[in-house]
Amino acid sequence: MLDLSTLGTFVAVVLGLFLIPGPAVLLVLTRTVHGGRKAGILTGLGIAVGDFIHTLGASVGLSALLMTSALAFNAVKFVGAAYLIYLGVRALREKPANAQSAATTPAAATVSVSPSKAFFQAIPAEVLNPKTALFFLAFLPQFVRPEHGSTFLQFTTLGLIFVGMSALYTTLIVLTIRPLGKLVKRMTWLTRWQNKIIGVLFISLGLRVATQTR
Repeated sequence: MLDLSTLGTFVAVVLGLFLIPGPAVLLVLTRTVHGGRKAGILTGLGIAVGDFIHTLGASVGLSALLMTSALAFNAVKFVGAAYLIYLGVRALREKPANAQSAATTPAAATVSVSPSKAFFQAIPAEVLNPKTALFFLAFLPQFVRPEHGSTFLQFTTLGLIFVGMSALYTTLIVLTIRPLGKLVKRMTWLTRWQNKIIGVLFISLGLRVATQTR
């Protein structure tokens, strides 16, 4: 079973990642603006369901691999580490997005839909996102310890924690969108440094994966 230290580290890292807005948050904000709070909340829940489906896939596949051999463990570890470091380097090299470019993104042009439709559209959008699948395959294994018992149970537990935190986070964003909008406008430094922050986070995670022992 997962120990408190691992759980604490996992929660802290997930919170850090949530602080950097991504495509999922942009979709939730767009649905909220065009369809209201209920549509925004259900969009966030749909994304969370999609993440849970990715968790189950990672749990079934990776739990079997990690229990097979040290070679399989190391293969997963280094592929995951390389992917996380790649994401970090790419984020560091990206230029900060400005308001004009953000307004022209496909998500910003999303039309209004009913809350139920927003929910069911968000699920396949997240499930069919290959970057999300790769992220779970790279992210979850570093917090799993085969010597602590069932790896499937550990993967599922971490996934449920991630999904719960994601649903809570997007719901809070929807409920506080107006105050947050005013706050973000004042925090111009966040726009300039957000790519650097997430780049450092991903590279740090990648290095942690690479140095993990079985």
